[in-house]
Amino acid sequence: MSDNSDQYSDDGVATPDGELAETGQSNAAIVAAAADIERLEAAIAQVVIGQQDVIRQVIICLLAGGHALIEGVPGLGKTLLVRTLSALVNADHGRIQFTPDLMPSDVTGHALFNMKSERFEVRRGPVFTNLLLADEINRAPAKTQAALLEVMQERQVTIEGESLDVGRPFMVLATQNPIEQDGTYPLPEAELDRFMMKVLIDYPEANDEIALVSQVTAQKSSDGLPDGGLSPVISRERLLDLIALARTVSIDDEVMRYLVDVGRSTRSAVSIEHGAGPRAGLALARAARVCALLDGRDFVVPDDVKSCALPILRHRVALSAELEIEGAKTDDVLSRLLADVVAPRR
Repeated sequence: MSDNSDQYSDDGVATPDGELAETGQSNAAIVAAAADIERLEAAIAQVVIGQQDVIRQVIICLLAGGHALIEGVPGLGKTLLVRTLSALVNADHGRIQFTPDLMPSDVTGHALFNMKSERFEVRRGPVFTNLLLADEINRAPAKTQAALLEVMQERQVTIEGESLDVGRPFMVLATQNPIEQDGTYPLPEAELDRFMMKVLIDYPEANDEIALVSQVTAQKSSDGLPDGGLSPVISRERLLDLIALARTVSIDDEVMRYLVDVGRSTRSAVSIEHGAGPRAGLALARAARVCALLDGRDFVVPDDVKSCALPILRHRVALSAELEIEGAKTDDVLSRLLADVVAPRR
């Protein structure tokens, strides 16, 4: 966050005193980053067809160091999205199929006694990866879902008192079906809050679906990936650089107050029973920085906050009983609240 000594150039770029000489170099890094992210987004869109908004939100989540809860019916390419993203950034990926009999140790790993060495050895679970797909996460009971709490927050797993770091970068992409509720367990609020975004994935448009079916049927492989696989668009090291660069994007005091006000507005609205907590403001700040980076800027504007507000807030609020009975949609209520929060101008 910039201090009160920041000056603004004619194009609105924050240029603190004493750092004018570095502006050209900084702008070049931002422009190069925006180009790399655009190439990654375009490469994913060639495989995962008709889901541009989903792709953009998942990339924002990844670069902001967050996790995504993807809600949609089966068969819309959620697994394909994870595999495609991991291949294009040359990262490892794992998949856990959540079921009622899944145990926490099946997720994190466990200590196993080796008869030959006569000592306990740690067998690492599938969370030790870069991109983890937690498929149908709401089909496992709360104790198994809770196995992800530590690793999602701290990027580490504790097994038999020993803390083990997972890979970098690390991101959980969990899926759930919004229609089928038999045999499912609601996600605890503590876990929901750890997901930066709740991403809604819907059926593709007709032309996109035609292109999707034509592309898959023309391939020899049955996994949805192109024949011969995918070549990385950016390296894992470059991805880590982009994540670090996003954290340097500046947020001035007025925009910071605005994004906090957006989150706080959900707590005072009569239409909302439970509003978003402080973690929503943190998520808005981190995601807005990535949105600015995508647009080739090294500073955040209110539109960056608005563009990512719905996926960040929709799973953190509960509508009032009256609106629930009327069948009101959370996104519609949030959109009205967002319109009422006064954005700073300059």
